[in-house]
Amino acid sequence: MTHRARTLILFGYDWDASAFARLKHHGATDHAGFDLFSFPSCLRLASFDLRRFVDDLALRARRRGWTAVVSHHEQFGALGAALLAERMGWPGTPVAAVLACQHKVYARQVLQRVAPEANIQFVRLDARYGDPIPAGLQYPTFAKPVKAAFSVLARRVANHAQLTALTRFGPLEQWIIHRLVEPFDAIARARLGDVPSAHGMLLEEPVDAPQYNLDGYVHEGRVHAIGVCDAVMYPGTGAFQRFERPSRLHERVQQRALEVATRFLNAVGFSHGFFNMEFFFDAASDALKVIEFNPRLASQLADLYRRVDGIDAHAGSLALARGEDPRDAMHCRPSAGAAASFVFRSFDQHTVPGAPTHGRLRKFFERFPDAWLQAMPKQGSGLARDFKWLGSHRYGVMHLGGDDAFDLHDRYRRACSMLGWPVAESRDAHVLPSTVPVAGRMPNIEGVPG
Repeated sequence: MTHRARTLILFGYDWDASAFARLKHHGATDHAGFDLFSFPSCLRLASFDLRRFVDDLALRARRRGWTAVVSHHEQFGALGAALLAERMGWPGTPVAAVLACQHKVYARQVLQRVAPEANIQFVRLDARYGDPIPAGLQYPTFAKPVKAAFSVLARRVANHAQLTALTRFGPLEQWIIHRLVEPFDAIARARLGDVPSAHGMLLEEPVDAPQYNLDGYVHEGRVHAIGVCDAVMYPGTGAFQRFERPSRLHERVQQRALEVATRFLNAVGFSHGFFNMEFFFDAASDALKVIEFNPRLASQLADLYRRVDGIDAHAGSLALARGEDPRDAMHCRPSAGAAASFVFRSFDQHTVPGAPTHGRLRKFFERFPDAWLQAMPKQGSGLARDFKWLGSHRYGVMHLGGDDAFDLHDRYRRACSMLGWPVAESRDAHVLPSTVPVAGRMPNIEGVPG
């Protein structure tokens, strides 16, 4: 039995689900995987084995007519897609390159060889979760898991007691962490050789500087930049409040970031696929420091490039998965002069805003038909786990565009009012003055993109 060629999408949820649904005219697709963060889909984690999952997909590929695979999912999808592409002889990111990016200790070691000026001082914590924390460590330090996603358990700790508390978990939490990390750890040991276990923490020198994201792709071994998005934090925290496009970062610094990324990607054999590099830049010291590499498209940011730059990276990812140059496939009509992905968070477990009512949502989308919105309410143990693992609860994400930065933030404040969610307080250079009238429009000024 023959079928028209189809592309398999792995773990395509949230931003990916919306984007790929919009791209049906780019070819037939099938979907596989499950949502780690919704019930009852998340129950599949109990019996999930990544290699067995890939084996099953390989058996189904000929019957379903799959000729390509794509995934922008950090936890299992990127590695699963690489393994399946390798097995089937399809275009894909080399497995070792995906592992090198996602194993944070290994990535730091590579970066130290090829771009030491962009590296951060680091050490792997010599203790598994639950073990006593060694004495003699330098504080404050920034702790993060060797393998994780979505900034889980990543935070600055001031002393021995705080690091001890961060690495203590109940039996259920330990089981979840083991199930999330072990599939990666087993494959990393087999493919990368003598690498430190991914079951543990990485300690890094804290950096106090603005954060940015460089997004791009590699085709036929050549690294191409899509652009840079700025990250803005909730005041006094390391929690993202929003991502913005266009970037305010100087073009010279963006080029430096691309040069660092190119050196790293070449070193790990990243010859094909989309990538995202998170980095700090301190204008006072002119220091650029890499936070981490993600071996996949940053789906949350892709929508901002589509709105502002007329670059549809999701369409490009489908083309690249088929071995095609994604450049032409990514062209689309921009719809905004500025755009942002606003992240709604609560830092108090007892005052979490509720999900908008159906009436509020109806009025919201009537007023903002171009918006993308997802409410993520949690309660009980799930809510408590968010505060333990993330230090906050992300209860919603909203994407908006505007004519310029002033119009964008005006629309944001109006949208918050309609949803019944608070306007995030900010104290950084990216934010417009609080004196900007909510009901008014202000002309563009030098230094504010329009």
